[in-house]
Amino acid sequence: MTIEFAPSLMCMDLLNVKQQITVLNTRCDYYHIDIMDGHFVKNLCLSIDFVRNLKKITKRPLDCHLMTTNPENYVDQLIDIGVDYISLHAETLNGQAFRLIDKIKQANLNFGIVLNPETNLSTVKIYLHAANLLTIMTVDPGFAGQSFITESLDKIRQAADMKSECGYGYKIAVDGGCNKTTYKRLKQAGAECLIVGSSGLFRLDENINTAYDMMLKEYKEVC
Repeated sequence: MTIEFAPSLMCMDLLNVKQQITVLNTRCDYYHIDIMDGHFVKNLCLSIDFVRNLKKITKRPLDCHLMTTNPENYVDQLIDIGVDYISLHAETLNGQAFRLIDKIKQANLNFGIVLNPETNLSTVKIYLHAANLLTIMTVDPGFAGQSFITESLDKIRQAADMKSECGYGYKIAVDGGCNKTTYKRLKQAGAECLIVGSSGLFRLDENINTAYDMMLKEYKEVC
């Protein structure tokens, strides 16, 4: 199985965005973009305007991860921009999940589900069949550089088993603490996409091309 790598752009050097994107455009599989509202998580990060401008300089798929209390306020704008994945937190979907899923699907975009470390897969079982991307948080949402939550490995295994048993079509992505200390365990558990941030990519070297080479080398050494 070939693992995909998705740089988490909240961790990039925001003073050198265009230079880093120019390099990553030739290397990464897709971009993971955290959009935060300061409510669902305390932090604020990338915005709809950032996504709109990023779309102008890349053809790589864009996965927009809505860490927002009211995701319905953002979905229409992301549809208009033409992102590839709109990933919604399960914790924010009660009472509107099917309405938002239908809106995303009718726009011919991919629907993604994101689960906090404490959220069980059973929470989303009723609409898991509709997911194109299932992102499992292995750190608490909202801040980079946190310690990997090992208990999340069981959830990744469960997601892989359910995908196989039920014939679901989602890809399993992991967000948080993806680096040389966790790559092997994540792959063995069933992860298919690794969202790499500070420890896995951006802090390895100031030169993003060198950093990407180092990331791939570290992955191959342990996997």
